[in-house]
Amino acid sequence: MKYPVFLNLESRRVVVIGAGVVATRKILGLLEAKARVVVVAEEIDDGLAAKFKDADIELIQSKYSKDYLAGATIAFAATNDEKLNEQIYKDCQQLEVLCNVVDCPELCDFFSPAVVRRDDLQIAICTEGSFPAYAGHLRKKLEEIITPLHGEFVGELEKLRGIVFEKISDIDKRKSVLGTLAGDEAFEIFKRNGPKAFGDWAEKIINEIKD
Repeated sequence: MKYPVFLNLESRRVVVIGAGVVATRKILGLLEAKARVVVVAEEIDDGLAAKFKDADIELIQSKYSKDYLAGATIAFAATNDEKLNEQIYKDCQQLEVLCNVVDCPELCDFFSPAVVRRDDLQIAICTEGSFPAYAGHLRKKLEEIITPLHGEFVGELEKLRGIVFEKISDIDKRKSVLGTLAGDEAFEIFKRNGPKAFGDWAEKIINEIKD
């Protein structure tokens, strides 16, 4: 059993070894996370270089060297050479860099989950590498249930959380109010009547409980 976690990779060095289709998917996700991405590959075609022309990314056309892993937070081994991928994993273990060898669960310190993204709301599904396609299937089903409106709702809740902490110092009362604001009734009010009506309803609840 793995420990689930969301990593803040902003401005952190992440190394991707390989420049194929799978590596490109990893790169896109890392750029969204604002990581400092370093791509190392013997062949980097013009199409890939053009794709990331304006991105904050370092493309290194070179044979793999352990030296490229220095200072990395995590690394992805996404080459077509199994022996090279295994060597990358071993090097990562020595340098204490978390490594993911694509399509090789036994050589992974972490897995990339299938993710439903709705603004600040993210839901990750992982099968610990045993059958990623099923995680992808479940993601599609959840995307029908968890709508962009849920992401907007989280944005409104973020604003209210600050107000709750400002006005209610009692921990138990605060926990109760936060639970109410995050409940099904609250979301239904937000969905039916919009942010303004939801804010008025939430403010009334907060003022009734405030210290």
